[in-house]
Amino acid sequence: MVRLSKRMSNWLRHSPAAIGLTMDGAGWVSVDQLLANATARGQGFSRQQLDLVVAENNKHRFEFDDTGTLIRARQGHSVPVDLGYAQAEPPDVLYHGTAQSTLALIWRDGLRPMNRHAVHLSPDTGTAVKVGSRHGKPAVLAVAAARMHTDGFRFSVSGNGVWLTDAVPAEYLREVTIRR
Repeated sequence: MVRLSKRMSNWLRHSPAAIGLTMDGAGWVSVDQLLANATARGQGFSRQQLDLVVAENNKHRFEFDDTGTLIRARQGHSVPVDLGYAQAEPPDVLYHGTAQSTLALIWRDGLRPMNRHAVHLSPDTGTAVKVGSRHGKPAVLAVAAARMHTDGFRFSVSGNGVWLTDAVPAEYLREVTIRR
Protein backbone atom coordinates (compact mmCIF):
# COMPACT_ATOMS: atom_id res chain seq x y z
CA MET A 1 0.00 0.00 0.00
CA VAL A 2 2.88 2.39 0.72
CA ARG A 3 4.31 1.87 -2.76
CA LEU A 4 0.91 2.41 -4.33
CA SER A 5 0.39 5.58 -2.28
CA LYS A 6 3.75 6.94 -3.45
CA ARG A 7 3.00 6.14 -7.09
CA MET A 8 -0.41 7.79 -6.77
CA SER A 9 1.18 10.86 -5.16
CA ASN A 10 3.47 11.20 -8.14
CA TRP A 11 0.69 10.71 -10.70
CA LEU A 12 -1.91 12.89 -8.97
CA ARG A 13 0.43 15.70 -7.84
CA HIS A 14 3.30 15.95 -10.26
CA SER A 15 3.18 13.71 -13.35
CA PRO A 16 -0.31 12.81 -14.54
CA ALA A 17 1.04 12.52 -18.10
CA ALA A 18 3.46 9.79 -16.96
CA ILE A 19 0.57 7.34 -17.20
CA GLY A 20 -1.58 9.31 -19.63
CA LEU A 21 -4.00 10.83 -17.11
CA THR A 22 -6.11 13.84 -17.98
CA MET A 23 -6.48 16.09 -14.94
CA ASP A 24 -9.11 18.81 -14.78
CA GLY A 25 -8.40 22.31 -13.46
CA ALA A 26 -9.16 21.27 -9.87
CA GLY A 27 -6.87 18.25 -9.96
CA TRP A 28 -9.55 15.58 -10.43
CA VAL A 29 -8.99 12.51 -12.61
CA SER A 30 -11.36 9.71 -13.50
CA VAL A 31 -11.00 6.69 -11.22
CA ASP A 32 -11.68 4.42 -14.20
CA GLN A 33 -8.97 6.18 -16.22
CA LEU A 34 -6.49 5.88 -13.34
CA LEU A 35 -7.15 2.15 -12.95
CA ALA A 36 -7.05 1.44 -16.70
CA ASN A 37 -3.94 3.53 -17.40
CA ALA A 38 -2.01 2.05 -14.48
CA THR A 39 -2.91 -1.46 -15.66
CA ALA A 40 -1.93 -0.64 -19.26
CA ARG A 41 1.51 0.41 -18.01
CA GLY A 42 2.06 -2.73 -15.93
CA GLN A 43 1.38 -1.01 -12.60
CA GLY A 44 -2.22 -2.12 -12.12
CA PHE A 45 -4.20 -2.29 -8.92
CA SER A 46 -7.83 -2.90 -8.02
CA ARG A 47 -10.59 -0.50 -7.01
CA GLN A 48 -10.51 -2.18 -3.59
CA GLN A 49 -6.81 -1.39 -3.22
CA LEU A 50 -7.48 2.20 -4.31
CA ASP A 51 -10.28 2.52 -1.75
CA LEU A 52 -7.93 1.18 0.93
CA VAL A 53 -5.19 3.70 0.08
CA VAL A 54 -7.66 6.59 0.15
CA ALA A 55 -9.24 5.46 3.44
CA GLU A 56 -6.13 4.34 5.31
CA ASN A 57 -3.26 6.51 4.09
CA ASN A 58 -1.84 7.99 7.29
CA LYS A 59 -1.72 11.46 5.75
CA HIS A 60 -5.09 11.24 4.01
CA ARG A 61 -3.46 12.57 0.85
CA PHE A 62 -6.26 11.63 -1.51
CA GLU A 63 -9.98 12.21 -1.79
CA PHE A 64 -12.85 11.03 -3.95
CA ASP A 65 -15.54 13.39 -5.20
CA ASP A 66 -19.10 12.91 -3.91
CA THR A 67 -19.85 10.38 -6.66
CA GLY A 68 -16.73 8.27 -6.07
CA THR A 69 -15.90 8.43 -9.77
CA LEU A 70 -13.17 11.09 -9.51
CA ILE A 71 -10.05 11.19 -7.34
CA ARG A 72 -7.39 13.81 -6.58
CA ALA A 73 -4.54 14.62 -4.24
CA ARG A 74 -5.66 17.07 -1.54
CA GLN A 75 -2.55 19.28 -1.83
CA GLY A 76 1.13 19.29 -2.78
CA HIS A 77 0.78 19.65 -6.55
CA SER A 78 3.57 20.90 -8.77
CA VAL A 79 1.27 20.89 -11.82
CA PRO A 80 -1.18 23.78 -12.26
CA VAL A 81 -4.41 23.21 -10.29
CA ASP A 82 -6.94 25.28 -8.41
CA LEU A 83 -8.12 23.09 -5.56
CA GLY A 84 -10.90 25.53 -4.77
CA TYR A 85 -10.43 25.56 -1.02
CA ALA A 86 -12.23 28.46 0.64
CA GLN A 87 -10.28 31.00 2.60
CA ALA A 88 -10.22 30.27 6.32
CA GLU A 89 -9.16 32.10 9.44
CA PRO A 90 -6.16 30.26 10.87
CA PRO A 91 -5.46 29.56 14.53
CA ASP A 92 -2.99 31.85 16.33
CA VAL A 93 -0.03 29.61 15.53
CA LEU A 94 0.67 27.00 12.89
CA TYR A 95 3.86 24.99 12.40
CA HIS A 96 6.22 24.12 9.59
CA GLY A 97 8.60 21.17 9.66
CA THR A 98 11.82 21.39 7.74
CA ALA A 99 15.42 20.23 7.90
CA GLN A 100 17.95 22.04 10.07
CA SER A 101 20.08 22.46 6.94
CA THR A 102 17.47 24.76 5.34
CA LEU A 103 17.12 27.21 8.23
CA ALA A 104 19.64 29.80 6.97
CA LEU A 105 17.79 30.06 3.66
CA ILE A 106 14.42 30.29 5.46
CA TRP A 107 15.64 33.05 7.79
CA ARG A 108 16.79 34.94 4.70
CA ASP A 109 13.82 34.33 2.35
CA GLY A 110 10.99 33.07 4.55
CA LEU A 111 8.96 30.02 3.65
CA ARG A 112 8.27 29.69 -0.06
CA PRO A 113 6.28 27.01 -1.86
CA MET A 114 9.32 25.99 -3.92
CA ASN A 115 7.98 23.59 -6.59
CA ARG A 116 4.51 23.36 -5.02
CA HIS A 117 1.54 25.70 -5.19
CA ALA A 118 1.51 26.69 -1.52
CA VAL A 119 3.45 26.51 1.71
CA HIS A 120 2.15 23.63 3.84
CA LEU A 121 1.59 24.25 7.54
CA SER A 122 0.62 21.87 10.34
CA PRO A 123 -1.72 22.50 13.26
CA ASP A 124 0.66 20.76 15.70
CA THR A 125 4.36 20.30 16.35
CA GLY A 126 4.20 16.50 16.17
CA THR A 127 3.17 16.57 12.52
CA ALA A 128 5.78 19.24 11.78
CA VAL A 129 8.52 17.07 13.34
CA LYS A 130 7.49 14.14 11.12
CA VAL A 131 7.55 16.34 8.03
CA GLY A 132 10.94 17.82 8.93
CA SER A 133 12.38 14.38 9.64
CA ARG A 134 11.82 13.35 6.03
CA HIS A 135 14.46 15.87 4.96
CA GLY A 136 17.19 15.32 7.57
CA LYS A 137 17.59 16.49 11.15
CA PRO A 138 14.23 18.19 11.82
CA ALA A 139 13.56 21.77 12.78
CA VAL A 140 10.14 23.13 13.63
CA LEU A 141 9.11 26.71 12.96
CA ALA A 142 6.14 28.39 14.61
CA VAL A 143 4.21 30.62 12.22
CA ALA A 144 2.35 33.63 13.62
CA ALA A 145 -0.66 32.74 11.47
CA ALA A 146 -3.26 34.96 13.13
CA ARG A 147 -0.96 37.96 12.82
CA MET A 148 -0.31 37.12 9.18
CA HIS A 149 -4.05 36.86 8.58
CA THR A 150 -4.61 40.24 10.24
CA ASP A 151 -1.88 41.64 7.98
CA GLY A 152 -3.75 40.46 4.88
CA PHE A 153 -2.27 37.05 4.12
CA ARG A 154 -4.74 34.43 2.96
CA PHE A 155 -5.03 30.91 4.31
CA SER A 156 -7.04 27.84 3.38
CA VAL A 157 -7.21 24.39 4.88
CA SER A 158 -7.40 21.12 2.96
CA GLY A 159 -9.69 18.25 3.84
CA ASN A 160 -6.91 16.50 5.75
CA GLY A 161 -6.10 19.49 7.96
CA VAL A 162 -3.07 20.87 6.12
CA TRP A 163 -3.08 24.67 6.15
CA LEU A 164 -1.99 26.38 2.94
CA THR A 165 -0.71 29.88 2.25
CA ASP A 166 1.26 31.45 -0.59
CA ALA A 167 4.37 32.30 1.46
CA VAL A 168 5.49 33.11 5.00
CA PRO A 169 7.91 36.03 5.42
CA ALA A 170 10.66 35.39 7.95
CA GLU A 171 9.34 38.03 10.38
CA TYR A 172 6.38 35.74 11.13
CA LEU A 173 8.62 32.81 12.09
CA ARG A 174 10.34 31.59 15.22
CA GLU A 175 12.09 28.29 15.87
CA VAL A 176 10.48 25.88 18.32
CA THR A 177 12.56 23.67 20.60
CA ILE A 178 11.84 20.02 19.83
CA ARG A 179 11.62 17.79 22.89
CA ARG A 180 12.17 14.12 22.27
